[in-house]
Amino acid sequence: MTAVLNASVVADVPVPPFRPGPAGTHITIRGLTKYFAGWPLYENFDLDIPKGKIVSVFGPNGCGKSTLINMIAGLVPIDSGEILFDGKSLKDTKIGYVFQNYREAMFPWMRTIDNIAYPLKLEGKSKAEVDRRMAELVASFDVKFDLNRYPYELSGGQQQTASIMRALAPKPEVLFLDEPFSALDFEMTLFIREKLQEVFMQTGTTMLLVSHDLEEAVYLADQVLLLTKRPTKVAEILPYNDPRPRTVETLSEPSFIRTKKQSLEIFQREVRR
Repeated sequence: MTAVLNASVVADVPVPPFRPGPAGTHITIRGLTKYFAGWPLYENFDLDIPKGKIVSVFGPNGCGKSTLINMIAGLVPIDSGEILFDGKSLKDTKIGYVFQNYREAMFPWMRTIDNIAYPLKLEGKSKAEVDRRMAELVASFDVKFDLNRYPYELSGGQQQTASIMRALAPKPEVLFLDEPFSALDFEMTLFIREKLQEVFMQTGTTMLLVSHDLEEAVYLADQVLLLTKRPTKVAEILPYNDPRPRTVETLSEPSFIRTKKQSLEIFQREVRR
């Protein structure tokens, strides 16, 4: 997954040996560079994302939060650098992706249940295997709505629930979530937060979450990745270790309040620079 920004410029520059992350690293990013309209968004950006953790990405407007996870997920090409998943390339890694705009993420001509099963059918799973996995997901998400309806016949929260179920259907190694709650009402946001935590506790799937809501970012995270303004660097990585499942009571815990306050201070520092 390596690309070259400008062959004539970099041809004579020696490429440093790949430096693996510390023990427990799942995604290793080295020398990530991305330019837009001639201006650097990321330049020689390094990052280690731990395995079996939820990492929330938060930072100033325009710093490229969604672009970062889209580059890691292979949806946006990089100009140079290397990204490895447990030492493997992206093509050898099973990922899931939950988009912000659920209305455009689902195939409108397919029933909801067929949308959810789509990645399994792409993998060539048998009908019995697909049916078994569908039953597991329905039970896990306690689905009460009719999956035989088309996506446009469902509420926004139901569509996003189906989108998350589809992303989880093939049991991905990494799940990317790009502001998955931004178009949902508060009731559905609470429901899906709870379900994501349950899935995480059951599977230990590595998750990368982009959020514009600091409370949400901290609440769901094991680590809060705080970014600078562009050209974007890592400002701080804050650990948050309160036990799961986290509940409404978590919001008044001293450790939550402290981590949120520290995150806000770093964010404001970076915005003012």
